[in-house]
Amino acid sequence: MDILTAASLGLGLSADAFAVSVSSGLSMKYARWHKAIKIALFFGGFQMLMPILGWGLSLTWRSTIEAYDQWIAFLLLVAIGAKTIREALGNDDDNPSEQACNPADTRMLTGLAIATSIDALAAGVGLTVVNTPILQVAGVIGLITFAVCLAGVFLGKSFGCRLYSHVGKVEIVGGVILILLGFKMLLTAG
Repeated sequence: MDILTAASLGLGLSADAFAVSVSSGLSMKYARWHKAIKIALFFGGFQMLMPILGWGLSLTWRSTIEAYDQWIAFLLLVAIGAKTIREALGNDDDNPSEQACNPADTRMLTGLAIATSIDALAAGVGLTVVNTPILQVAGVIGLITFAVCLAGVFLGKSFGCRLYSHVGKVEIVGGVILILLGFKMLLTAG
């Protein structure tokens, strides 16, 4: 697989992570580089690791992975989206950021990164049939996802700055985006 094809695959696989990164940026009061880099590293890292994992597991578990991948992503995204909405609705109106969802929380990022990288796992399964150097392709996918997600956090933040007085509403929108993304993944699967 040439670099352009790998880059195209990386762009396609990073779309869901980009949407979640924009949502994360929306919910941030201040866009700090260390938080944005952490978010981008989680998404880029999981997008890099999952094709390798899919490639390795494909020899014995291919049909099982393909049968349930969309359901796993759906359940994770809906659960995290619902949690985000619940936390936004529970905020104190006098101090909207007091209980606000932390988009750089390690547990939340892990769940989101897994949910958005299920497609990369499936891609890794598919890459076994084209005899490609999986480590190189996975590296390209990870780097592109990192860059796209870093930009996504700051893009979301640029909109969020204008909407900060409505933090609870913005977090609800972010939660709805995650839930809709989960339904999209479920409805467009195989």
